[in-house]
Amino acid sequence: MAQDTHVLDRPPEGASADWTIPQNWQAYTAEEHATWDILFERQAKLLPGRASGAFLKGLDALRLSESGIPNFEELSERLMKLTGWQVVAVPGLVPDEVFFDHMANRRFVAGNFIRRPDQLDYLQEPDVFHDVFGHVPMLADPVFADYLEAYGRGGVRAIELGALKQLGRLYWYTVEFGLVQEAEGLRIYGAGIVSSSAESRFALDDPSPNRIGFDLARVMRTEYRIDDFQQNYFVIPSFDELLRVTIETDFAPLYEEILPLPDIPVAEILPGDAVITQGTQEYARSRP
Repeated sequence: MAQDTHVLDRPPEGASADWTIPQNWQAYTAEEHATWDILFERQAKLLPGRASGAFLKGLDALRLSESGIPNFEELSERLMKLTGWQVVAVPGLVPDEVFFDHMANRRFVAGNFIRRPDQLDYLQEPDVFHDVFGHVPMLADPVFADYLEAYGRGGVRAIELGALKQLGRLYWYTVEFGLVQEAEGLRIYGAGIVSSSAESRFALDDPSPNRIGFDLARVMRTEYRIDDFQQNYFVIPSFDELLRVTIETDFAPLYEEILPLPDIPVAEILPGDAVITQGTQEYARSRP
């Protein structure tokens, strides 16, 4: 089932107009199921005490500990009962408008391919492990499920207003690389962290990155790197607060305010930031 690339400019043969394809679960090889099991076992041992309570609860509720790559039909049946979401297979990265439409209708798009055994520690394109293990447990949480639906509804408007880059940063710094303050301390919930053994440690333990209190306008002005650990992590006080801010904010005047402003470089601290941890940036200085 592995392919060389999953970045496409049109639906491939056999895909629906909305880019969905059959998961073709029966075609996975024993090696591919074993790759999932290796990745799952590694993260399952690492995440207690690191991942948010909502993520760990979702992991159990969806029975993702069962061996092998999950069957999307069975997974969607469990998820629908909890929050009305379902998981649909796509051949790779889909156009923005397709992505937003699925999300606004509580359909989470997931790649149906899995990385090779020699790619366990890093894969630039999201595969089924990143998409399902990383994202889907949070969709079992009713509040976060509502947040993602609201985000999807806002996507088309962002395209119309020329603010797709700004809205994309909100997704990056919450859904992919977000931290949350819980009673026991900082916890990870972003899929890019919880699906990565190395970044699960780095995001909480390393002295290098900044950890900054979440501010919507600040987040949407902040650049990020896609090819390395983050040097800024934004910390929400709760998922309820993230949803409240998203729903209650009129994004049109916010875009009008921030679009003329310069982007904020990676790792920069601003005078008004609520700094939880000011990083040493030692890791960033060691990289090209």
